[in-house]
Amino acid sequence: MICQDCKKKEAVVHFTQIINNEKTSLSLCKSCAAARGFHSPLDNMPFPLAEILSGLDANLPKSKEMSAEETVTCPTCGLSFKEFTQQGRFGCGECYSTFRNRLEMIMRKIHGASMHRGKNPTFTSSADESENTHTSVKEEERLKEELQKAIDSEDFERAAELRDKLKTLRESLAAN
Repeated sequence: MICQDCKKKEAVVHFTQIINNEKTSLSLCKSCAAARGFHSPLDNMPFPLAEILSGLDANLPKSKEMSAEETVTCPTCGLSFKEFTQQGRFGCGECYSTFRNRLEMIMRKIHGASMHRGKNPTFTSSADESENTHTSVKEEERLKEELQKAIDSEDFERAAELRDKLKTLRESLAAN
């Protein structure tokens, strides 16, 4: 989208205001937005995510596959993984797919898993108990798969953690 003021540069600031149920939208380039007094309060602030990612990435075990992946660049925007860890931002949506393997390792380090599972509700009726058992069996299968991946990638700390979770889950299934 082109800036609505200068009609030359790409619009990067999008402003929407609603007053008395009347919506006004404005799309401006950075210089026109600054001229109108619009600016991000974070413009002059360092972006700490880059430091966090750099630190996490530096502490992760590096396999030959991962070292080769650091030289991979996004086919859409040309961003390398190293540049991503330095600035803490992706260049485009395709970066998620391009750097997926390395991101999964970072997410596991931060969250303990690379996928958000949410929380399971507690169940009370017998029909609900069979559903809860089904959910627990699926969780057991997922943990087994993750355990095997951790063993294959020689991430033994993660493997031990998964083994303990699997043991706890099996004990709770046996108790029911």
